[in-house]
Amino acid sequence: MKAGIVGLPNVGKSTLFNCLSNAKAQSANFPFCTIEPNLGVVNVPDPRLEKLESLVKPERVMPATVEIVDIAGLVKGASKGEGLGNQFLGNIRECNAIIHVLRCFENDNIVHVDGSVDPIRDKETIDIELQLKDLETVEKRLDKVTRAAKAGDKKVAKEMDLLNRVKEALLTGVSARAVQVSDEEKELLDSFQLLTTKPVLYVCNVDEKSAKNGNAYVEQVKDAVKGEDAEVIVLAVATEADITELESYEERQMFLEDIGLEEPGASKLIRAAYHLLNLQTYFTAGVKEVRAWTIHQGDTAPQAAGVIHTDFEKGFIRAEVIPYNDFITYGSEAKVKEAGKMRVEGKEYIVKDGDIMHFRFNV
Repeated sequence: MKAGIVGLPNVGKSTLFNCLSNAKAQSANFPFCTIEPNLGVVNVPDPRLEKLESLVKPERVMPATVEIVDIAGLVKGASKGEGLGNQFLGNIRECNAIIHVLRCFENDNIVHVDGSVDPIRDKETIDIELQLKDLETVEKRLDKVTRAAKAGDKKVAKEMDLLNRVKEALLTGVSARAVQVSDEEKELLDSFQLLTTKPVLYVCNVDEKSAKNGNAYVEQVKDAVKGEDAEVIVLAVATEADITELESYEERQMFLEDIGLEEPGASKLIRAAYHLLNLQTYFTAGVKEVRAWTIHQGDTAPQAAGVIHTDFEKGFIRAEVIPYNDFITYGSEAKVKEAGKMRVEGKEYIVKDGDIMHFRFNV
């Protein structure tokens, strides 16, 4: 599962990517510094994993991960191929969610592609380009469906209705994710592979003094996205970059305390991106390994087993489940069993975030 970092040139995308992945994507003070998308596999910070490690004392610990993609900066006209438009939009299409970085700080030494700081204008620039590209996609599909309807295909009526509603929204500057759809229509809408149906996390990139409480620009962004199903996070990206350069955990914590933060903002962002992708974690815990496994919210026990190996799903018999809090309370699997807190679940069980699981299977 991938989350793509997008934004205008010079808003801090590559610096943020470096913070998240500890990779070193090129970062400089001119547009189109990033041309090829950089890909980083990022560990999802999870304090529960540390607690399980302290109790089980395994040989190794494997956290959950999410892929983060640093995508080239976009400019006006991208939907028509301006700048790196087509490449940029193609890279977004491959992602499951969007991390949209907005510049919310003043600094005369860092040029802005439009000459001034205005996060709402910047947001609208990218929204419009994505909407225009989606409009092109919808119109092409609508043309195809209309021809099928004229040829007597009655199955396309629902699709035509949905396409027309999405087109109407896009023409009024509303992204496709805001269109009200039924469960059945959602599946159909997803099949269109539109850019503006992807969930969005807005990252307000602020200066160090605004890292804790934000600023006027952040308030503007929060107000502007009220009607969207989106999250807003405040991050001082340059400061986060300084923190990642510090060698020891103690130094990093002191730096964070000095600016009034409890943990790096990058950690909050990774967790938010994980949830934005509708992902959750279950654990396996043994002396060889304590591991966090990534599944979709709503996955069943066999689906969760299949993440370890397809044979586990095919030959699934049952799952032995310990709720995370019970494991922490009793301190070991043996004591959980003694207390009668381990459950045996079948194929219909919906896995809960934090479940500790063992699978019985036969192939």
